[in-house]
Amino acid sequence: MKVTQGASSGPSGSRESRVATHSHIKGLGLGEDGTALTGTAQGFIGQRQAREACGLVLDLIRLKKFAGRALLLAGGPGTGKTALALGIAHELGQKVPFCPMVGSEVYSSEVKKTEVLMENFRRAIGLRVREIKEVYEGEITELTPTETENPLSGYGKTISHVVIALKTVKGTKQLRLDPSVYESIMKERVSIGDVVYIEANTGAVKRVGRSDAYATEFDLEAEEYVPLPKGEVHKRKEVVQDVTLHDLDMANAKPQGGQDIMSVVGQLVKGRRTEVTDKLRGEINRVVDRYIEQGLAELVPGVLFIDEVHMLDIECFTYLNRALESTISPHVILATNRGNCVVRGTEYDGGAGSGSQGIVAPHGIPLDLLDRCMIVRTAPYDRDEIREVLRLRTKTESLVIAEDALEKLTDDGMQSSLRYALQLLTPASILARVSGRSQVSLADLEESHSLFIDARTSAHNLVSGSLRASKMI
Repeated sequence: MKVTQGASSGPSGSRESRVATHSHIKGLGLGEDGTALTGTAQGFIGQRQAREACGLVLDLIRLKKFAGRALLLAGGPGTGKTALALGIAHELGQKVPFCPMVGSEVYSSEVKKTEVLMENFRRAIGLRVREIKEVYEGEITELTPTETENPLSGYGKTISHVVIALKTVKGTKQLRLDPSVYESIMKERVSIGDVVYIEANTGAVKRVGRSDAYATEFDLEAEEYVPLPKGEVHKRKEVVQDVTLHDLDMANAKPQGGQDIMSVVGQLVKGRRTEVTDKLRGEINRVVDRYIEQGLAELVPGVLFIDEVHMLDIECFTYLNRALESTISPHVILATNRGNCVVRGTEYDGGAGSGSQGIVAPHGIPLDLLDRCMIVRTAPYDRDEIREVLRLRTKTESLVIAEDALEKLTDDGMQSSLRYALQLLTPASILARVSGRSQVSLADLEESHSLFIDARTSAHNLVSGSLRASKMI
């Protein structure tokens, strides 16, 4: 009997940990010429045509020629639609925002449907701000606060200024700073020998670490030692910050506090979701446009992935049409597993005998929005691909499975669904462990079959049970 063994869990073995459902997806698995690679390329198995089509869409996005359009992934359940969207997000890079949502998320009792959609649109649009800052950086060799008499009262003293000496590789500089900077230094618990970073404009102080000249100061060291900074003490640095437009919306929409009763009540109920007005978003957009024209910021369109898009209603689809045409818009990827079905929100009760069933459209999406979409079909997996997916899962979960048991699971995946076959793996491994075996055998799978049934068998049992009940009546 052949045995298919998972990855070694020892210290020398390369163990793959499965954190989430699609954590193994690292990209689309395409070659340099855009063709899909064979095998488990970047975690992908099968779907060659869909991956190559998404690769072309990825090139359009990089060339900035995908504006005003959307990508629709259409296919049956468990055919890799979400994995394709995540693969596109990985190919675009970590700095590009990726915002996943489900169509049913728009139905909230606190916020309007269009507000939820716009909020996720803004989450998927990044802003990369480049700012030139004047900073003082170096190791503190002197820290002397200067006290003076308190002018407000005859008792006690107050700090008038603080003298700091900073040392770098190129030299030393002595600074006479404001007392507010001394307060920041005390909050950061800075002492002589620490390497600090002080912003000239705001006076913000950041402790980088302890100078490596003190690395042998203690036997058991809990400090982080850093080398002496190079260059001059006073320098100009370019600081790059990545934020989303939603972050800017929320930072400007939240009240800053106050002593009046409305501010206090607002702070008590701040856990509730609040809507951002169109006026505020317009002001933020104008500021962002000005920053972009001055060269201080760069817009980074991300990916908005809407799964189960047939759950949206006609109002949301109309709003999506408008949002796709706006000047500030992310790249939208839609996914659905429905064929011809009724568009939600078009059903109405026109009275007795009206018989209105609503508008039937492909994938439950109105034709005017569907016409804007580039549609990619995901095909069902064949037998060899299902077997490879099961092998990958056994390797990921560090399971050992007999070859005949693997063939039986492959048959289950063909007859019922791939998800059902994957779900049987873990219960079968637990039954094998209880029986004192280190590998999953065919008997463990048979026992799992007697405990858990697939969806088709369950539906057949319900139908046959109801028929028997009706005959008895």
